[in-house]
Amino acid sequence: MSEAGAPGGADELLQRLRLHGAVPAHVAVIMDGNGRWAQGRSLPRPLGHHAGMTAVREVVEGCLAAGVEVLTLFAFSQENWRRPVDEIESLMNLLEEYIAKEVDELRQQGVVVRILGETDRLSPSARRAVDRIMGETSDGAVLSLNLCISYGSRAEIARAARLIAEDVAAGKLDPADVDEDAIARHLYTAPWPDPDLLIRTSGEQRLSNFLLWQLAYAEFYVTPVLWPDFTRRHLFEAILEFQRRDRRFGRVSV
Repeated sequence: MSEAGAPGGADELLQRLRLHGAVPAHVAVIMDGNGRWAQGRSLPRPLGHHAGMTAVREVVEGCLAAGVEVLTLFAFSQENWRRPVDEIESLMNLLEEYIAKEVDELRQQGVVVRILGETDRLSPSARRAVDRIMGETSDGAVLSLNLCISYGSRAEIARAARLIAEDVAAGKLDPADVDEDAIARHLYTAPWPDPDLLIRTSGEQRLSNFLLWQLAYAEFYVTPVLWPDFTRRHLFEAILEFQRRDRRFGRVSV
């Protein structure tokens, strides 16, 4: 019997979460553990990143099945630019490979893809690839897939502050109106609600400069599973755990 159909498998978990309660509208994922996955198999690190592509597809399809509206994946941080040149080149090539392989199916599934981050740092061919996937999936209305590439949350917040300062200097915004909503409107994630659930793989328990503003009230779910081994079953387990949480947002339960 396949994992999906086995007792406790993905299909059973999907039915349980559909009956159990509200599904998170926005799921964010820190995809961690590719390097350790490769190291544990005596493989080069780039092969771990390549293996992680399967997990991306699993999570996208799992979110579509569960009814998640927004999926934000931390794919490549600003700090990752400090890695060895050959690993960076491999990651950029992998990005182009992922787009070439998945763009048609994503479009057919109703997924709209957005790239969040400083894309001007990407190579010309990688920028053409991300422009392609954003353009060809722009009509998607089922799932918003945000890929955070060359992304850092502190830089994002600093960018928002600059944009607000420019609006104030141009007379478009009164300083008295600079509040939380004004900041949120100038973040990359302005079109979407804040994440309800953050998943981090590989067991690490830190945010790593990811969505620091947006995750203020998200539920955290940390799993020891390395990213290339992460499947939709693991996603459904995380959602079921989310459904068991008591989200009070600072209020007292009645």
